[in-house]
Amino acid sequence: MSDVKVKVGILGASGYTGAELVRILAHHAAAEIVLLTADRRAGRPFGEVFPHLAHLNLPTMIRIDEADWSNVDVIFCALPHGTTQEVIAGLPQHVKVVDLSADFRLFDPATYKEWYGAEHAAQDLQKEVVYGLTELHREKVAKARVVANPGCYPTPAQLSLTPLLEQKLILSQDIIIDAKSGVTGAGRSPKEGILFAEITEGIHAYATGGHRHAPEIEQGLSWAAGDDVIVNFSPHLMPMSRGILESIYVKLADGVTPEQIHEALVKRYEGEPFVRVLPFGTTPQTRHVRGSNFVMFGVVKDRVPGRAIIVGVEDNLMKGASGQAVQNMNVMMGLPETMGLELEPLFP
Repeated sequence: MSDVKVKVGILGASGYTGAELVRILAHHAAAEIVLLTADRRAGRPFGEVFPHLAHLNLPTMIRIDEADWSNVDVIFCALPHGTTQEVIAGLPQHVKVVDLSADFRLFDPATYKEWYGAEHAAQDLQKEVVYGLTELHREKVAKARVVANPGCYPTPAQLSLTPLLEQKLILSQDIIIDAKSGVTGAGRSPKEGILFAEITEGIHAYATGGHRHAPEIEQGLSWAAGDDVIVNFSPHLMPMSRGILESIYVKLADGVTPEQIHEALVKRYEGEPFVRVLPFGTTPQTRHVRGSNFVMFGVVKDRVPGRAIIVGVEDNLMKGASGQAVQNMNVMMGLPETMGLELEPLFP
């Protein structure tokens, strides 16, 4: 497969997810980066913006309107939400796209307008988009031209709960997702709320009761349950650079034990290269997946009868963003799914 070369472009390469894509693709046997775009940093060498990657032979970053698409097979779109729809809609048909923004994740235009405050500008294109949670939609991803890469929070929530809802092992009501994220999830643009002095030595909830990932999570869980699912989702910001931990509280269906939902997850993800389910009663930590494309789950029995707790962790820049995006590209291009992603977690 190393003889196959996929010509890759990254739009919005100067952000955290753009840098992570470059780091992954630099060791990808079948990928060649031929296009990098940025806005404010257009005209600058990539290594000036990210010195840790300065040793790589990369094209200079340019503006999107200067791009030549004729030599590009796949685009990773890491542009801000709300700016992506028209850009992707204007790409030539031969270019495949993995979009890391939220612009194509919500499949109901009314829901998109409700949560993002504007009409969707590419509704016709939305109809052909595939939701790229790879383990759940692999066959559709393989045939797709445009894939909506899932959000960081929705990935462990859906991977853990989808099999349980499909098998009716848990109730679809009263699901609570208590989530914590590293600061890179807020992006690289300077904001007061993510300054060092505002973040260090503390933890705080944000977007309480109204985070935009809630409808994405509910969309996927509703597909699994075959009925509308509403979750209680609360995100928190942690004083660390990367990582997500979700404590998910569920009510068991009549006669179902916590051990049974653990066994269901073990069976569902047996053989999956990036999903690991720990022995019953043990829980993972964010440091167990840092720098890798793994998502890891643990199931424990709640002290309250009829309930269980699922703990999921991932690196928000890897399985929560760029790593999963490369995983989707591999599937779309018929490459080994793990190519370029054989990265062991960094510990400590």
